[in-house]
Amino acid sequence: MIEYCTLYVTVRDKAEAVSLSRELIKEKLIACANISGDILSIYPWEGKICEDSERAVFMKTRKDLVEKVTNRIKQLHSYDTPCIVQWDITGGSEAYLTWVGENLLTSE
Repeated sequence: MIEYCTLYVTVRDKAEAVSLSRELIKEKLIACANISGDILSIYPWEGKICEDSERAVFMKTRKDLVEKVTNRIKQLHSYDTPCIVQWDITGGSEAYLTWVGENLLTSE
């Protein structure tokens, strides 16, 4: 059985979200990306509490591609330590998940 997941990724702004998403779709590493409106992220960094406007991107892919997608995000991302979190998909529309699979690199 093919297993799918969503990667939750935060980026600095809409331009980076769009650029990153387009590149990963072009490379067939993700099938779809949903880009949020502005979010406020509050987090500790280098001894300070930071508050920054960001965008969240939800990327759909196959679980066996996660390592490739993660490595590519790290190459393209503007942050030294990007937020990349995997959420496994445990159910959903069979037709949608089939479409996701059809728009990704073939399984190895």
